[in-house]
Amino acid sequence: MVAIQFDVKGFLETSFLEWPGRISSVIFLAGCNFRCPYCHNHPLVLAPARLPTIPLESILSFLGGHKDWIDGVVITGGEPTLYAALPSLVQQFKERGFRVKLDTNGSNPILLKELLDNHLLDYVAMDIKAPLEENKYTLVAGVEVDLSRINQSIQLLLDADIPYEFRTTVLPLFVTREDVLAIARVIKGGKRYVLQNFNPQNPLDPRLKEEAPYQPAELEEIAQQLMDYISHIQTIY
Repeated sequence: MVAIQFDVKGFLETSFLEWPGRISSVIFLAGCNFRCPYCHNHPLVLAPARLPTIPLESILSFLGGHKDWIDGVVITGGEPTLYAALPSLVQQFKERGFRVKLDTNGSNPILLKELLDNHLLDYVAMDIKAPLEENKYTLVAGVEVDLSRINQSIQLLLDADIPYEFRTTVLPLFVTREDVLAIARVIKGGKRYVLQNFNPQNPLDPRLKEEAPYQPAELEEIAQQLMDYISHIQTIY
C-alpha cells in the first residue's frame, strides 16, 4: 500500500493544538479546489511544486517509533478529499493503531461518506466558509461552489456517530455577525462550532493584510448568540 503516491508537502511531528485532547502528528497534502483569499497555507495551493515532498515511508517510520507518544494523525491540506485514494492512506494509519482526524472543506461528500461508512475516521473538522448562499460562498471560497455538496457533508456530520466540529474563519469584510447566525441555524444541534478569527499575516490575497479582524470582545458576543443553536462554541484569536 505504501506504493500509492500522495503529495505530502508538510509534516508536523507533534501538535497539541490540531486535535482537541490528543497529541497528534499532522500531514499536509498539496492541492485545493478553493481559493479562499484569507488562506495562510496558500503555498500548498498555488505552488506545491516549490515545496519539498516528504516520503510517506519516512512518516510511517516516525509514527512507528513514537506510538507511545503520538495517539492520532491529522490529515489536512490543502484539501485532502481531492485524493481519490485517501481511504488507503487513512487505512495505513488505522492499521498501525492510530486514530485519524480529517480536515476538509466539505466539497466531496461522496468520499467523506465512504470514509465514515467504513469507520476510518475518528474526528472530522469541516470548514463552512459562509452562509449557504451562492454569492456569499463564492466570495469567500474564491471559486464557484456546489452548495448541495457542502450541505450533504454537513448532514453527514450531523448524523455521524463520531466527534466532529464545524469551523468558520470570521472577517468583517466577508463574514458578518448575521452570516455566522445563518450558519448556526444550518448546523443547529451540532456538537461543536469553532469561530477562527482572521489572521492578517500572509493571506493569499495580500490586500487583506490591511483588514482588521474582529476584536476579541466582538467575537465573544457573537459566540454567545450561538448558544441557542450549538452547545459547544470555541473562539480562536
